[in-house]
Amino acid sequence: MLEISDLCVEVAGQPVLHDINLSLGEGELHVLLGPNGSGKSSLLASILGLPGYRITRGGIRFDGAPLRDLSLQERAELGIGMAFQRPPSMGGVSVSAFAAALGASDILESEAAALDLSDFVTRDMNVGFSGGEIKRWEILKLFLQDPRLMLFDEPESGVDLEHVSAIGQAIRRITRSNDRKGRPRAGLVITHTGLILNYVEADRAHIMKGGRLLHSGEPEALFRHIQSHGYTVPAAA
Repeated sequence: MLEISDLCVEVAGQPVLHDINLSLGEGELHVLLGPNGSGKSSLLASILGLPGYRITRGGIRFDGAPLRDLSLQERAELGIGMAFQRPPSMGGVSVSAFAAALGASDILESEAAALDLSDFVTRDMNVGFSGGEIKRWEILKLFLQDPRLMLFDEPESGVDLEHVSAIGQAIRRITRSNDRKGRPRAGLVITHTGLILNYVEADRAHIMKGGRLLHSGEPEALFRHIQSHGYTVPAAA
């Protein structure tokens, strides 16, 4: 579904990603591990097409089609969605009105309960939400938007342990399901703590540092290595 080849990206003339190669198949969930400032969020921003991220070499293909010349809006319409780490507040737009505009009011009812957000449906989006509530709402938002490729920017950061479990279960549920047209989805999760690995079933994990992908492997084994040796390449690699 997603194919990234020799990708180099700069922001304000400064290189932030170097020679990234990564592929993500239908139904797969990958986890990107790395320290703060390693380029993880820059990679997600480049996939989504956020302003300021300029591809200088290589490319990104979604379902075989290049994304380079497409706007953020066009990428969203293709089926790429993102759970942001720090989304803006949207006063005057209630959660329930947002769901209704997307024809997803029935999904809102069931998934809001699963994410402990039932009391939030009449509130304006992100207005007065705590950090943990914002993270849960961003996951719920993806259920409503119905994308095929889902990008999760540190979904467990700032969330209490009880709700990390709910977020992990929701990520697993949406990633392993088909969209409303019956097409398989896929997901890419970035994490600094690695805590989310206790609650999702990841197919593959990648270490990122200094804007480069250093190593890819089995998620649990790779995370154990990081816990013992930091963000380094395993000796057997």
